[in-house]
Amino acid sequence: MELKKFIENFASQFDETEASVFNADTVFKSLDEWSSLMALSIMAMVDEEYNVSIKGNDIKNSKTMEDLYNVIKSKL
Repeated sequence: MELKKFIENFASQFDETEASVFNADTVFKSLDEWSSLMALSIMAMVDEEYNVSIKGNDIKNSKTMEDLYNVIKSKL
């Protein structure tokens, strides 16, 4: 699992946000399109792409995309 591919997968879940907005330092919860449904979509993507189950608290406790990436990586 590499950070660049994770960011691409994460960004693909968003319909209205440009992919160029997403990088390791992006505070994803501050994006206009972020919602509780988006959180569920991210959880499903992580499960499907990485076979890792994350919880709401994993997202809640992550600030940047790199934070969330590190949480997922620690569960591999």
